[in-house]
Amino acid sequence: NRLQQYDGLTHAAEDLGRALVPARVVAIGPRQAGSFTVTIDAGSRAGITPDLTVLNNDGLVGRVLRVTRTTATVLLITDPDSTVGGRVGSSMEVGFVSGSGSFDGDAGLDLRLVDNTVVPARDDAVVTWGSTSGPYEPGVPIGRITEVYSSLREASQRAVVEPYVDFSALDIVGVVVPSGTQSDRSIVEADGSLR
Repeated sequence: NRLQQYDGLTHAAEDLGRALVPARVVAIGPRQAGSFTVTIDAGSRAGITPDLTVLNNDGLVGRVLRVTRTTATVLLITDPDSTVGGRVGSSMEVGFVSGSGSFDGDAGLDLRLVDNTVVPARDDAVVTWGSTSGPYEPGVPIGRITEVYSSLREASQRAVVEPYVDFSALDIVGVVVPSGTQSDRSIVEADGSLR
């Protein structure tokens, strides 16, 4: 299973054209704290710094919040305080994807487009429209639109995005790092090779 996930990270690095530091999820943040975080087993010695994109072979997981020498805390995109710039596949319209505060994929993420007059289409893919300066790399898959709601009172459209990542089964993730990063572990390069 892990070998499949590592292979998936290799393909993700190739697709993004970026280097990834592989890591394992070793802890889930306390639910009573009200935040949705995980701890990974790679930190500053592996070349990880705050505000780097974290993904797995399915799509966007979150961003690095804090780093120690050997671990990092990752804020998941399902956290209610998480907001990610998203782009809708067919229309290329941009908007903001907010966390639902649930690990349950059925709860979905909330998408609100910048242009209130555009109605997103069901089953459209949503990817990040971030920048290479972080915290989110552009073009990382987030999920697909499952429901669309119109609000007459707010004169806006709201869509529910089902994330591609299964947050209840996180194991192997990759942290996007700048090319040439010094690390105490192997780095998956943009061409799929290991360094």
